[in-house]
Amino acid sequence: MIYKNKDFKDTFITILVMEQILIIKKTSITDIVLHIVADGGMSMKKSLKVWVALIFFLFIFPIILEQIPSETPEEVAVVAPMNNRQLVYATNLIEPESEPEPEPQIQTGMRALLFATHSHEAFEPITQQYDGKIAVSHPEANIMKLNETIKSQLEFNGISTGILDVDTSSVMIKKGIPYHKSYDVIRPYVQKALKEVDYDIIVDIHRDYLKADRTTLTYEGEKYAKIVFVIGGEHSNFKLNKELVDRLTAELEKIVPGITRPLVFKAGHGVDGKYNQDLDPRLILIEMGGIGNNEAELNRTSAVLAKAVSNVLQ
Repeated sequence: MIYKNKDFKDTFITILVMEQILIIKKTSITDIVLHIVADGGMSMKKSLKVWVALIFFLFIFPIILEQIPSETPEEVAVVAPMNNRQLVYATNLIEPESEPEPEPQIQTGMRALLFATHSHEAFEPITQQYDGKIAVSHPEANIMKLNETIKSQLEFNGISTGILDVDTSSVMIKKGIPYHKSYDVIRPYVQKALKEVDYDIIVDIHRDYLKADRTTLTYEGEKYAKIVFVIGGEHSNFKLNKELVDRLTAELEKIVPGITRPLVFKAGHGVDGKYNQDLDPRLILIEMGGIGNNEAELNRTSAVLAKAVSNVLQ
């Protein structure tokens, strides 16, 4: 309640004046009492009551003053910050904590399949970081982890991506199958996947055995793991596979010049010669980096590869 009564204001002013008189004249309470006794115009009892009331009111005046509400308009009232939160003014709100960006929605309708014939191929810097051991083959920190990174980048670019989650190397170790039979072991799994879904691109991901000085590119201050495509020439439709590789190579070079190495064409004695590319003209084999490339370099290349694939397929 705001006090606006005229009588109250008059009384308030009178009290202030009386207080100032007491201060100016340096009048003590004792002097007031003596004055009351000597006062002949007013009965002592009545005079004492008036002065006691006045003195009492002067004592409680500060308390009364604090109870009088401020007439400061609500829209400019100062609000103290609470719980150490940042206070902002005007129509702004308290800044919320940053939230992770939502995953991009799949919009293109394109589909990709990733798999790793040599599933235990590994990168020395990554295995060393994983368990302190420098290795080119690892049961956990291997090329299959890279497939997950590429998948996320492809989906960021609008390509729905599946991973053929088959640990070929573990299967071969358990069954005692020699390493050079890897493409035969993975083949039935790929055939089954291709019957179930019509993919726009199928990628077998590998890493080269070369060291980092030959598989790394520095472009605009950033390092990338170089890419090399491998084409098997011992089947009738290899030119269709190569056509897709040529388009991807051109697109990759537009994005990051020098990121690809010359195409590797394999046929003849001592090589597989097909690499399961005879199963589909859209099946390609990519070697990303070599044994000495680290995770940051591979991640950058994964992003470039996904962008190039998206541009080519659209």
